[in-house]
Amino acid sequence: MNLQVGVKILLKNDQDKYLIVCRSLEKYPNVKDKWDIVGGRIDPGFSLIENLKREVKEETGLGIIDEPQLIFAQDILKEDNHVVRLTYTGAANGDVVLSDEHTDFKWLTIDEIKNMELVDRYLKEVLINKIICK
Repeated sequence: MNLQVGVKILLKNDQDKYLIVCRSLEKYPNVKDKWDIVGGRIDPGFSLIENLKREVKEETGLGIIDEPQLIFAQDILKEDNHVVRLTYTGAANGDVVLSDEHTDFKWLTIDEIKNMELVDRYLKEVLINKIICK
């Protein structure tokens, strides 16, 4: 079984809204829940936070402006793959410039994200567990 670690972040702006991104069907043809938060798999040899900052910059062009806080850990178990997904919360500044991994973005409240359809089930698990985001 292959073990991977992924980092994700609930990025908050100065209007107290959080960034969600729409996955590109070209890049992710097998993903049915297309809305998720920014993040990805870590590159070995770099800290979790360094990987998180890299993913945010690559996917959105944004910079993280505070020390991200770990809020949730999940196991994603598939037939031959085990992913440990670590979700953080933190603040960002700048203008969103999406990479080719995503086709759209929205800044929404936690309640608005909870009520959306087609949201990643692991993100929903984080939100349903009433995680308080700073």
